[in-house]
Amino acid sequence: MATIITESSVSRHLAPGAHQCVWGFFFLARHYIIYMLKIAIMKKEKYQVELLAPAGSYESLMTAIDNGADAIYFGVGQINMRSQSAANFDLEDLKKIAKICQENNIKSYLTINTVLYDNDLKTMKQLIDTAKASKISAVIVSDMAAVQYAHSVKMPLHISTQLSISNVESVRFFAQYAQQIVLARELNIDMISKISQEIKKQNITNPDGNLIPIEAFAHGALCIGISGRCSMSLYNENSSANRGACRQMCRRKYKVTDLETNKEMVLDNEFVMSPKDICTIGFLKDFLAAGISSLKIEGRGRSPEYVATVIKAYRQAIDSINDGTYTLKKVLAWEKELGTVFNRGMSDGYYLGKPLHEWSASGNSQATEKKYFAGVVSHYFPKAKVAEIDLQAHDIKIDDKYSITGETTGVLFGKIKSIQLADESKTKEAKTDQIITIAVDQPVKKNDKLYIIKDRKIYD
Repeated sequence: MATIITESSVSRHLAPGAHQCVWGFFFLARHYIIYMLKIAIMKKEKYQVELLAPAGSYESLMTAIDNGADAIYFGVGQINMRSQSAANFDLEDLKKIAKICQENNIKSYLTINTVLYDNDLKTMKQLIDTAKASKISAVIVSDMAAVQYAHSVKMPLHISTQLSISNVESVRFFAQYAQQIVLARELNIDMISKISQEIKKQNITNPDGNLIPIEAFAHGALCIGISGRCSMSLYNENSSANRGACRQMCRRKYKVTDLETNKEMVLDNEFVMSPKDICTIGFLKDFLAAGISSLKIEGRGRSPEYVATVIKAYRQAIDSINDGTYTLKKVLAWEKELGTVFNRGMSDGYYLGKPLHEWSASGNSQATEKKYFAGVVSHYFPKAKVAEIDLQAHDIKIDDKYSITGETTGVLFGKIKSIQLADESKTKEAKTDQIITIAVDQPVKKNDKLYIIKDRKIYD
């Protein structure tokens, strides 16, 4: 027969006072076993999470697809939050974008997320109608006029971070209309987890009858305003950030003047209104465990190289978490790679519960690499796997790191392995205005652009 160990049975065989030590040991052992079981469960848990990429151009769209994005978001015209800082698409592009995304089995989301005035309503309705007709997956909206209209015509919609959803009651209200909700950027992981738990507990569903998915920004620029709602640009330059026309006033350096003495002080070392970028890759497992269904990458105004690097890193991180190979070594490698493209320094944002005090050391990018336009592809030879390049703006040499971008190519990275001149002679270095051929690993297209990528000095 099995022996059942109880406190009384153990105590009978122990010297006075010794039972406390033994049961202290049992207590610790029990909690250690429970802890290890939790770890084992966490390791086995796999997350079904959407990786959402920014697409400010066809180059970025194709790059997002090539690097493992599950969905893309983009803007058209003047009523989106990047109307003046990104290369926006036209209304005529919607069918093409939808077709590309459908063919590659990813979703497409159109942003209509600015403050709307009366004279914007006609344009808003036209955008939503065209998006629906073009079979765009959903629209991302913030103004209640857009929420109501999209819902009335049965166009799937997502609630933008611009509405600053920060509690479960707000989630419940907007779940009547929205297929997905983007949470406020100011929440910490515990707050996100609480909302996620309450969604399940209270069975808060979207119009499709599914538990409402929540989306959060995982990487990219963080604004000093609440969820991006800032009036600084409007007050100073009559250009509204809430209508997609931010002048980045917060990213500048300022002087403070004592009005009594007229003495001036330059705010040294820190750009006190310019937060560092969000980077969650180092605590991504905790981020996903909080119940995030969609990881949003900021950067519709960024380059295809940025999209390629960031999406690839987070794709690898998600897959590593799901297959149990997510390690500190990998995190450090990803963070180093993320540092090569546009960033203003990286921080945890608000997610780990710290007050926001991590200001950028510069209003500009602190990327460790910089690209320089070199030339244009004039021909590609598929059998030889070489591209003919018209060098127009920059010399190149052997071992230079390069990128080639194009509307259908996306972005390709590589190193210059060989250079051949027009007379078929080989050289280690080629000058501007020469026609050359270089080996490329994948097909490229005529008029694709060649950039040379070099290390750059950054701010500490």
